[in-house]
Amino acid sequence: MNILRRTVLKGASASGVLAAALTAGLLKPTQVLAMEWNKAAFEAKDTPAAMKAVGAASTAESKDLKLNAPDIAENGAVVPVDVTSNIPNTISIAVFIDKNPYPLSAAFNFANGAMADVALRLKMGQTSIVRAVAKTSDGKYFTASKEVKVTAGGCGG
Repeated sequence: MNILRRTVLKGASASGVLAAALTAGLLKPTQVLAMEWNKAAFEAKDTPAAMKAVGAASTAESKDLKLNAPDIAENGAVVPVDVTSNIPNTISIAVFIDKNPYPLSAAFNFANGAMADVALRLKMGQTSIVRAVAKTSDGKYFTASKEVKVTAGGCGG
């Protein structure tokens, strides 16, 4: 038997099953499968408002939250930032850039037992404080920050 014919028949039957499921309403391609996002936090214009929208109105400095970023970024369009939380029961990490038009740059949620470690390439318009905030399962927030000097802006500069 011809292999190409067999492959085409399998593909056609799979397409038929998929079409039948869509028609019957079993699959809803318009349904969003991603988690709800925090629109208020991502649209906040200053860091305190963004942190409040995330729930981190009060934070404590922690040496167990490691923020690695360059002292000087030659290109503000691509600034490498790594955040690692060694704080037990970390469930989320958010990264803020104080002088960006929208300070909340990224937010990550972690499942139970997942290693809280993220690597990012962020855009910075000018020299600013980069701030990482980690949330633990008991609702406590911890922070680490570092100033990154930008020589060529990435936000249109």
